[in-house]
Amino acid sequence: MVDKLLVFVARHASSLPEGLVRALFLLAANVMWLFGIGGERQLERNIAHVLAARDGRRPARREVRRVARRGMRSYFTYFSEAMTLEARDDATLAARVRGTGHFLDAIREDAAKGSVPAALGHQGNWDYAGFWSRDHLMPVTTVAEKLSNEDLLRAFIEIRERAGISILTTHTPGLTDKLKDVLRGQEHRLVPLLADRDLSHHGEFVHAFDSVIRVARGPATLCFDLKMPLYTVNVYRERLHGERRRKAHTRWGYVIDISGRVDPADFEGMEREEALRAISQAWVDQWAPLVEEHPEDWHMLQPVFLEDMDRSRLGAVPDDIRRLFDNAPVGA
Repeated sequence: MVDKLLVFVARHASSLPEGLVRALFLLAANVMWLFGIGGERQLERNIAHVLAARDGRRPARREVRRVARRGMRSYFTYFSEAMTLEARDDATLAARVRGTGHFLDAIREDAAKGSVPAALGHQGNWDYAGFWSRDHLMPVTTVAEKLSNEDLLRAFIEIRERAGISILTTHTPGLTDKLKDVLRGQEHRLVPLLADRDLSHHGEFVHAFDSVIRVARGPATLCFDLKMPLYTVNVYRERLHGERRRKAHTRWGYVIDISGRVDPADFEGMEREEALRAISQAWVDQWAPLVEEHPEDWHMLQPVFLEDMDRSRLGAVPDDIRRLFDNAPVGA
């Protein structure tokens, strides 16, 4: 049902009032939060980890519920915006997004010289981030998860391509080699990968939020194999005011925070597998603090923490993580 709604909105974006679309999606978010459906309970579990790590204490149930409600509303706002992206003109989108971060100047300098890989999480609105990069850094080539609903997948791809984002899917043969070809090519491209959740079951275990999560190997692989600096990106919402709010036609915009840079030279001399794990840990260390600052914008409705992992589906677990895993209660 939700898939059909998303496809319908995407196909009729130009004729649907944005306020109406946003209101309907927020209603759906409130219903899912209220009844704990659609991954909402898992979102609460993930948020609880983040809040505990941030505050050094176990969060109260009421606090988790409050942040989870904002999280569901943030997530469904993303869908309403993504599905109607092509109906917004460039001036409106430009008012909704801005770049910042300690490494913003550095990524601009590297972008002037060649292509750049980046790691980011399921935060904020990554489609708006791709639009921002097109105008302020370079065009984007990225990877989208292969969905079982072909109509929905096609709708997402078409929307992103119209925004200047080139898309490969997770089931593309030789995906990593294709990404390397893009980064080696003459055209300068940003290759940002949503990597805070591993879809292959062969990702890297890293420490985050006083626990362990498993992240995709893609960013570390591109960084190490191509000897390219890897940038860490966080995307989160901010309230708009004044002239910018008037131009954006909404109360909320997004910040693209270039929050870190991993230098491959720091890992020279390591065995490849050791380096991939170390690079993965490095970008996660740069990324996690801003998730703690904006937990409501981390759209993670799937199990990612050690305590929630399916033990029967794990393979190639390092000894140190295996010891932690063996001592972790199931469904803690």
